[in-house]
Amino acid sequence: MTSYFPLWGFIILMVSTPGPANLLLMSAGAQWGYRRSLPFLSGLVVGKLALNLAMALGFMAVLLNSPRVLTTLSWVSAGYMAYLALRQWTPAEENGEPSNSLGFLQGLVVHPLSPKTWMMTTLAFSQFAPTFPTEIERLAVVPLSFLFFQILFHSIWCLAGAALGRIITRNLWVHRGLVLLTLAVIAWVLLM
Repeated sequence: MTSYFPLWGFIILMVSTPGPANLLLMSAGAQWGYRRSLPFLSGLVVGKLALNLAMALGFMAVLLNSPRVLTTLSWVSAGYMAYLALRQWTPAEENGEPSNSLGFLQGLVVHPLSPKTWMMTTLAFSQFAPTFPTEIERLAVVPLSFLFFQILFHSIWCLAGAALGRIITRNLWVHRGLVLLTLAVIAWVLLM
């Protein structure tokens, strides 16, 4: 258990803090509510789990030998997340027409394209996984720990957005402020 607590502390700090995925979830919650955002949240969780499993099976070694691929991935990631954020520029049901919420497929690729996710996954597997005594623990504990805390904290961010959306209804500037905040975080993560 002494190997688990540092990993869990790291994961809590990484998953609970603002990042592109959490801010997209907050914007989605504010615009469409928690229930309509569940497919997007589910896609985020499955995409991160797939990335963690790929990393556990050695995908990082392939990427470390291809720095251009990592750079390209970062820019594609930023572009895609900016696109998702800008999709939310006009609030739902403006002009009487409901807008489409973000779905499972849009969420599925956010984490595999996120520089913050790559950084936290790389650190978890390089710094914490080697402290586990068995190979099974090294391969299972990191992905399952991320899965648990991601479901918890992504839900909290989405519920916070939904609460904000209920408190401040039909406020164009709140929605656009969340979009601009998301774009700022995407730019910050990309330039780190």
